[in-house]
Amino acid sequence: MKHLIAALVAATFATAASAQDAAVGVWQTEVDDGAFAYVTMSPCGAAVCGTITNTYKADGAPYQSENIGRQIVINMAANGDGTYGGQVYRPSNGKTYVGKMQVNGNALRLQGCVAGGLLCASQNWARIQ
Repeated sequence: MKHLIAALVAATFATAASAQDAAVGVWQTEVDDGAFAYVTMSPCGAAVCGTITNTYKADGAPYQSENIGRQIVINMAANGDGTYGGQVYRPSNGKTYVGKMQVNGNALRLQGCVAGGLLCASQNWARIQ
């Protein structure tokens, strides 16, 4: 019986980890306020988090932003269908929003929402790695 329970627990964690794999990697944001970033998405507990690892001006020239190292995708928990829910931080205004995320292959749609998710702004990100 202990072996059966251990196997079920292991299978549950393996399923959660494989559902998160779709979001793990390096993603390029859209240009926002004249710049874009590379965001590295990685597991954080049972969720996925994203941290700015490189920043670029709109023309592609790299620059050293104060936001490098800042986590902007916070505790995005997989729903099991390619969608996630958590929080999103927007560095340009210093606000944190209810976050929604959907991964489809090498495309990621990230939304920051207010009013219980009724009003959302979104970005489409492209996988770099």
